[in-house]
Amino acid sequence: MSFDKKPYESKMQKTIEVLESEFATIRVGRASARVLDKITVSYYGSPTGIDGVATVKTPDARTLLIQPWETSMLKEIEKAIAASDLGITPQNDGKAIRLNFPPLTEERRKEFTKKTAKMGEEAKVAIRNLRRDANEDIKKLKKDSIITEDDQKNAEKVVQDLTDKYVKLVDAAVAKKDKEIMEI
Repeated sequence: MSFDKKPYESKMQKTIEVLESEFATIRVGRASARVLDKITVSYYGSPTGIDGVATVKTPDARTLLIQPWETSMLKEIEKAIAASDLGITPQNDGKAIRLNFPPLTEERRKEFTKKTAKMGEEAKVAIRNLRRDANEDIKKLKKDSIITEDDQKNAEKVVQDLTDKYVKLVDAAVAKKDKEIMEI
């Protein structure tokens, strides 16, 4: 028996996917329905995403149009958006809610790049924690005499290479998002 890197690699890949989905919720001057992903409303007593109670459209690059399937949900959606950290005031016309995204200021863009850097650092910490877990498993295999010392060294190198690969992927994702944020 030897060390199996697949479970650790799939967890590292999942970390990248989570990071990219978090990046999708950061608005970059263009309207995107993804900014509403983390906002929930109470729908018959259970928390539901806005896309579960309404149709969300982007009529132009700076506007989101939210049309609830039940007009009784208008106030609930409006309150949820106002309470969120979007920083946009919803406009309710009695049939739908409009969100107008103002162009981002330089200061706001820099805040967002700091936020992406923090998210990237958290993803790197998660990847390094997976490396630590893998190395502990490798040491346990060696201690239990399941693998040799050479196998241990090789497995630790494989885990380190895997860690380096995924840390580079995090850096690339952060750089890509920062470029997108700083674009005018």
